Amino acid sequence: MVARATHSLKRSYRCVQSLQQFYSGGPFAISPDGSFLACGCGEEIKIVDSSTAAVRRTLEGDSEAVTAITISSDGRLLYSAGHSRLIRVWDIPSWKCLRSWKGHDGPVMGMACHASGGLLATAGADKRVCVWDVDGGFCTHFFKGHEGVVTNVMFHNDPNNLLLFSGSDDACVRIWNLQSKKCVTVLKEHFSPVTSLALSEDGNTLLSASRDKVVNVWDLHDYSLKTVPTYEMVESICVIPAGTCFSTLVSNLSTRKRKSKTSIPIHFLTVGERGVVRIWSSEGAVCLYEQRSSDETPSSDESRRGFRSAVMLPSDQGLICVTADQQFLFYSAMKSSEETSQLNLYRRLVGYNEEVLDMRFLGEEEQYLAVATNQEQVRVYEVSSMSCSYVLAGHTDTVVCLDSCISSLGSALLVTGSKDNTVRVWDVESKNCIGIGKNNMGAVGAVAFSRKHRNFFVSGSCERMIRVWSLDGVSDAYHESTLKVKAFVAAHDKDINSLAVAPNDSLLCSGSEDRTACIWRLPDLVSLHVLKGHKRGIWSVEFSPVDQCVMTSSGDKTIKIWAISDGSCLRTFEGHNSSVLRAAFLTRGTQLISCGGDGLVKLWTVKASECIATYDQHEGKVWALAVGKKTEMLATGGTDATINMWHDCTAADKEEAFHKEEEAILRGQELENAVTDSDYTKAIQLAFELRRPHKLLDLFSVTFRSGGDGDPIGKAISALGKDELRVLLEYIREWNTKPKFCHVAQFILSRFFKIFPPEEILEIKGIGELIEGILPYSKRHFTRMDRHVRNTFLLDYTLTQMKVLEPETSVFSSKTHPRLHQEEDGHPRNASPKENGSTNNSLSDNNIKVPTALASEVSEPASLKKRKSSKSKKKQRDVTLISV
Repeated sequence: MVARATHSLKRSYRCVQSLQQFYSGGPFAISPDGSFLACGCGEEIKIVDSSTAAVRRTLEGDSEAVTAITISSDGRLLYSAGHSRLIRVWDIPSWKCLRSWKGHDGPVMGMACHASGGLLATAGADKRVCVWDVDGGFCTHFFKGHEGVVTNVMFHNDPNNLLLFSGSDDACVRIWNLQSKKCVTVLKEHFSPVTSLALSEDGNTLLSASRDKVVNVWDLHDYSLKTVPTYEMVESICVIPAGTCFSTLVSNLSTRKRKSKTSIPIHFLTVGERGVVRIWSSEGAVCLYEQRSSDETPSSDESRRGFRSAVMLPSDQGLICVTADQQFLFYSAMKSSEETSQLNLYRRLVGYNEEVLDMRFLGEEEQYLAVATNQEQVRVYEVSSMSCSYVLAGHTDTVVCLDSCISSLGSALLVTGSKDNTVRVWDVESKNCIGIGKNNMGAVGAVAFSRKHRNFFVSGSCERMIRVWSLDGVSDAYHESTLKVKAFVAAHDKDINSLAVAPNDSLLCSGSEDRTACIWRLPDLVSLHVLKGHKRGIWSVEFSPVDQCVMTSSGDKTIKIWAISDGSCLRTFEGHNSSVLRAAFLTRGTQLISCGGDGLVKLWTVKASECIATYDQHEGKVWALAVGKKTEMLATGGTDATINMWHDCTAADKEEAFHKEEEAILRGQELENAVTDSDYTKAIQLAFELRRPHKLLDLFSVTFRSGGDGDPIGKAISALGKDELRVLLEYIREWNTKPKFCHVAQFILSRFFKIFPPEEILEIKGIGELIEGILPYSKRHFTRMDRHVRNTFLLDYTLTQMKVLEPETSVFSSKTHPRLHQEEDGHPRNASPKENGSTNNSLSDNNIKVPTALASEVSEPASLKKRKSSKSKKKQRDVTLISV
C-alpha cells in the first residue's frame, strides 16, 4: 500500500498523434517543396504531412469520388475534379475553394497545370481534352480525336513551347499545338492503354509507357521511335533529372556498363506489376539497375500487388512510389559498402489500415507499435513519426491477436495468432519468424506471453482449446523452428476471446463467448475457479499487477473485478453504452482504462468505482487497446481504421491550470486598478479577456450612464478580433433578453454596427444565428418603447387640459395683465401695487410660465369667468403635485 501511494492517479489523457485513413487509391499530388501530399480519399481530399502521415486538413468534396488532383508549380493553387464533373480551384494558403465549373460530359481522369500557372489541361472520360483559363474559368481549347478514355495529359516543360501531350485507352499518344489548336501528330505504336508520359529535360524526347510491356522513346523533331522492352506491365515512368542522387547512381552504373559514348542517353526509371524499381538507359535499351526484392507488402490478392505510380520528389528528396495497397514508399539512392549503389527505403506511409484488430508496444523502450489489421501481415510503426518501419509477413490469413515481451536473453519478441490456424513467434530486431506452431484445429483468437520467466506462451482458438507452447528451442534469430505444445485442455463451450498470464506465471485466466472466465493453474492447466456473472460473452481478461484479483470486460456493457482466492465478484463498473471490448490496469492496479463498441475510451478509479474521464476520438468500435508498461502511454484502434496515441497529461494540465489561475489573479487585480483609475477602455478589454460577463456588463452600464470621455466602449470594441466579437454578440444576445439590461445591450449593439462595416460583420462565424437570437427581443423592446411614447401623448394632453403643462411662451407682466395675479393668487381686483409686485416676484422666482390658454381667459370679460371654489383649487394642486 505504501508503494501504491507513491503513484499519483491519472486524471486525463490527451490524443497527441493520430494515424487516419488518408488515401483510398487513385489520384494524388505532391507539393513543390515536398512537404505535403494531397491524396484522394473517397469524396474528400486529405492534406497529409509527408514526414509524419498526419492529416493537416480535409477538403470536403461534393459527394462524388475524386478522380484527378494536381498542384500549380508555384504551390499556391490546388486543382481537383471528380465523378461529378465539377472542376474546383483551391487556394492553398487559406484552403478555400476559389471557383468551380463543369467542363466535361464525363469524369475528369487527368490534370496538368502549365508552368506559367494560367492554364489548366484536363483529360476526360468523354474522350476529350480541354484547356482552361484558370482565372476566368472558361475553355480556351477543346480537342477531340481520341477514341477511348483519355487518362494522361501533360504540357511541354518549356513554357514557350506550346505543345500538349495526351495518352488514352485507345493506345495512342496525341500531340496538340495550342497556337494552331490542331493535332500535330498521332503516335500509335502501343498495343495497350497508355499509362504514363514523360519528357526529357531538354524537351526533345517523349517517353510513353503502356501495359504492353514496352516503353517507347520518341524524338520530337522527326518522331522517330526507339522501343525499350521492360517485360512487365509498366504503370509509371519518370525521367531522372541531372544533379540529383539518382543521377549520381545512374552515372556509377552507366560507367561500368557502357564502354563507348556515342551520344547522351536518357535515363529513366519504371515501376509496374513486379513491385520493384528499375532504371533504364535509352541507349541500347539497357536496364542499369533493378531492385533485388520488392518492398511492397506481400499479398495473396493479385489486385493488391505491384506499384501503381512513381514520382520524383522535388529538392533532391528522392523517389516516391505508390503501391496497390495504398502505401507510399520513399526511396533515396545510396552507395553500399561494396561500392555498389542501391535504393534505400527510408520512409513508408500507410494510406489505409483497414479495421484494426489488435496492437502491442514493442521493445524495451516501447518505440515501436505492432498493429494487426484485417490482413495477413503485421505492420510495425515507429511511435515518434507514425511511419511504418517494416512489415512482418508469413501468415496466409488474417492476423487476429498479438502479444509481446522481452525474452530472458534481452531480445524483443512478438507472438501472433491467425485465422490460418497457426501461431508465429517473431524476433523484432531481425524481423524474422523464429518459431511456428501448427497444432491448432481452428483460428487462433487469443495469445499471451509468460510474464516472469518468459519461456512459454499460451494460445486459445475457436476449437475451444487452450495450449501452452514452449520457447526453449527458439534461440536462432534467423532460423524458423517448430514450436512444441507442453500442455493443452478443452477449456470452454464457445470461442476463446482472451487470455492473460499472472505476473508470477502461476495462473492463467481465459475469457470466452460462453459468458464465463476460468482461472487455471500453470503449467498443467488445472481448473481452479469458474467466474460466472456476466450476461454476455467476455471479450477481455487481465490480472492485477499487485492485487490477487482479475478483471473481465464483457458484452453486457460492464467490467468486473474478481477475487482469485474464491472467485467472488468484488466490483462492477458500469458506464459504457455498448460492449466493453478491451480493458487494462493502470497506475499499479489503482485505475482502469477501457474501450468499447460505443467508440468511447474511459478512465476509471478502482477504489471509487467511478469513471473520471471519457474520450471520444473514434467513429466506430474500438477493438484494440495497448498500454505501455514503462510510460503507460496508450494506443487505441478500431473499425474506423484510425490509430490514436494517448499521453498522460495530468501533470501538464495541473501545471497549466495553476499558471492560468495565477495569471487570472494578476489580471483581475489589474482590472480592479483600471476601474479605480476610471480607465474604462482598459477595464473593458481586461474583463473581456478574463471572460467575466457580469463585470463586463457593470462596466458597460457605468460607461453608458456616465457617457465617458473619448468613447471607451468604441475603443474597446474596435480592438476585438473576429472570435472575440462573436463572444461579445453572444453576451449581447443574453443581456438583450432581460428588460433590466436591454438598454445597455442596445447601446453596445448600436456602437458595434457603427464601428464595423457589413463586410467584416458577415465574416464573423455564426453571425446569422446570433442575429436571429437578437432580433425578436429587440423588436419586443422597441414595441414597448413605442407604446410608452404613445402613452406620453395622452399624459401631455391631460396635463394641458388640466392647465398644468404649459407651452413654451413668454411670462406675462403684471402691468399688461393685472387680472392674472388676481385670479391665480386670489387677490381682489383693486389690490395695491405693492401686493401685485410681490405676487409677480413670487411667480418669477418659481420660474412659472403662464399658459397661453390661461392668458386668453384673463383677457375675456370678468363677468364670464366663474370663481373657483377652494375645493376645486385644492384638487388642482393635488393633480399638479402628482404630475410633478
